[in-house]
Amino acid sequence: MATTLNQTWDLDSFFEGGSQSPALLTYIENLEQQMTSLQQRAASLGATADDWAALMADADLAWKRLNEAGSQVYCLMSQDVRDKQAVILYGRIQSLFAANQSLFTLIEDRISQMPADLWETILADERIKPVAFSLAERRERAAEKMDTKRELLATDLATDGYHALDTLYSTVVGRITIPFEGQDLSVGQASNRFSDPDRAKRQELFTKWEEAWGKEAELIAHSLNHLAGFRLNLYRHRGWDSVLKEPLNMNRMSQATLDAMWAAVWSAKGKMKTYLDRKAKLMGVPKMAWYDFDAPVNEADRKVSYDEAAAFIEEQFRTFSPGLADFARSAFQNRWIEVEDRPNKAPGGYCTTFAESQQNRIFMTFSGDAGGVSTIAHELGHAYHSQVMFDLPFLSQDYAMNVAETASTFAELIVSSAAIREAKSKAEKISLLSNRLGDATAYLMNIHARFIFETRFYERRAKGLLSIPELNELMLQAQKDAFQDSLETYHPLFWASKGHFYATGAPFYNFPYTFGYLFSAGIYARAMEEGPAFEAKYVELLRDTGRMTVEELGRRHLGVDLTRPDFWESGLKVAYGDLEEFLTLTAE
Repeated sequence: MATTLNQTWDLDSFFEGGSQSPALLTYIENLEQQMTSLQQRAASLGATADDWAALMADADLAWKRLNEAGSQVYCLMSQDVRDKQAVILYGRIQSLFAANQSLFTLIEDRISQMPADLWETILADERIKPVAFSLAERRERAAEKMDTKRELLATDLATDGYHALDTLYSTVVGRITIPFEGQDLSVGQASNRFSDPDRAKRQELFTKWEEAWGKEAELIAHSLNHLAGFRLNLYRHRGWDSVLKEPLNMNRMSQATLDAMWAAVWSAKGKMKTYLDRKAKLMGVPKMAWYDFDAPVNEADRKVSYDEAAAFIEEQFRTFSPGLADFARSAFQNRWIEVEDRPNKAPGGYCTTFAESQQNRIFMTFSGDAGGVSTIAHELGHAYHSQVMFDLPFLSQDYAMNVAETASTFAELIVSSAAIREAKSKAEKISLLSNRLGDATAYLMNIHARFIFETRFYERRAKGLLSIPELNELMLQAQKDAFQDSLETYHPLFWASKGHFYATGAPFYNFPYTFGYLFSAGIYARAMEEGPAFEAKYVELLRDTGRMTVEELGRRHLGVDLTRPDFWESGLKVAYGDLEEFLTLTAE
């Protein structure tokens, strides 16, 4: 590994010149023409295997190019939230995604009209088989939607309505600054400061954080109310009676599986409350506050450099899989990762694919603590997941968000477990265990609070617009329920500060995280039992994530029934083991 890694990513290898790139603009213009041509072909598509094979081959290339352009523009927006040209390009990308949705609607129309015997013949064709699952899935879903003309109209109207609300939210976030210690912090920079060991500073920052979001709450509430209103009206016209129908379909997951998972989560509340109470005691306070989640429990939370983090991650990945380790090494050396701490970066972190180039890029701001190391490992897990699927047709690479969190959380577990084992002192081990239990708290309590809020919000929104005080109250109650009233201070404006609520491409952008956390915990336990022999099985599981329901994935690769709470309860064992060790080490 190089002794000094570059902390900024390389985007110019795709399109040189950033948001002003002539090559990127030409690429987008050509893609717009290609999408129009595909729509025309789909509208008059014949009913032979040759017709379908030709369309699927050309569409596959277009989908990869749309992914490429979309990822580039999103990366440009993330690295500089004030890049106005990137926002303009994002508007064109949103239009392209809408055009692609129209293409799918036209394809689904042709599929739904085809007699069953003819359709089965086409699916059996060797050229179609690699995407048969996705096409069959679309035929089934098409039967539950409006007629084609109305679906196309809804898609067109969404471009400057529904999706524009997502863009509005991003624009608002881009102009927010939080004044703190003589600096005007971006929301990304400010969020990293909540790990400061000084509680008074965290409290001061949280007050200013809430004030900053409160100043923009009116516009943000407008976005949330009308984004939800669009969804509810669309669902009503489709005859859907549940707001969970679309997210469950998108995650290839049944209501029974979701119910079983949340039942297990409810059963874990008492134990997670025990952790929060013990952390509060170690901090010398009666109860934790919202701004204490990322606070260190002691002074043993060692700071590490980016180079040290990279070396450690590669070393630990190699204990499970040489392939995963080599992949991580390449990502570090080839500048696939953006970690620099600088102004005007977007908050949070993500991994995105460049399907045509068969590469990935990772975005985050590295804080130098154990949580930052875990985040890098997490995002590298996402990237590896994509990498082992790049040879498949694009439709078969389209795995759902819930299983997307499988590889990422699995990779994170490898690295964090190693850090705990190799802790240099009791204090350091306590700190690392606390970090991992903090992650468990996020998945089992914070994510749950978001789900509870969103469920109740849609119930209320069906009756009319909600005011800012009403949104605050809904969020406050959801947090109290999910955290079992174990906190001193909550975050009522969380509905405004969490961008996931505004992602038009992913309604209910919450429960898939908890699914991925528990599902990957089960996979991790299996990997520890089977050792190196599990690597090949693991890769095959990842490759099937875009061409199976999650229930089938569980049955085929793990021999488990995801509709039963006992599987999900078994996934809690990693957190319970951490908790037991943490309580023992911190006992008086």
